[in-house]
Amino acid sequence: MEVSFAVNSNAGKLARLLRMMGYDATFYKNIDDADLVRTALKQKRVLVTRDTQITRRRVVTNGQLRVILTRSDDPKEQLSQVVRELGLDCRVKQFTRCLECNRVLLPRTKEEVKGLVPPYVFRTQTQYMQCPECQRVYWRGTHWQRMKEELESLAGRGSNGDS
Repeated sequence: MEVSFAVNSNAGKLARLLRMMGYDATFYKNIDDADLVRTALKQKRVLVTRDTQITRRRVVTNGQLRVILTRSDDPKEQLSQVVRELGLDCRVKQFTRCLECNRVLLPRTKEEVKGLVPPYVFRTQTQYMQCPECQRVYWRGTHWQRMKEELESLAGRGSNGDS
């Protein structure tokens, strides 16, 4: 399912988790409700929020804008709820977006990242991805493995254990 998200400041850490899964998740920090709703509608995004006032707006009640009202403060529980409600696949596009700025990552050769990663990483890793916007470099180290395991666990919770 190709879906994009608008996440407001009261569910901010959720945006990072959605990006880990490979979903386009724009985080809106300092934006009023009217602008947030207008932007999400214009960009055809699913709006994820904890703000009950947003759910009362006409564009939401008449079905023009899909809103997921998260019930928990915990980002992992929020992600499980979003995965469950939208039937998202947590495994298809993992780690294809920058966790910081949401851009699609580009593959890089070992030589292209020389000097951009720690020497140990350069010696031990062969696959790299880089954000074309912020230039952050990603590789499949131990941190990546922990995040992958976390997503697998969340995927299982979100799909009622059908992993």
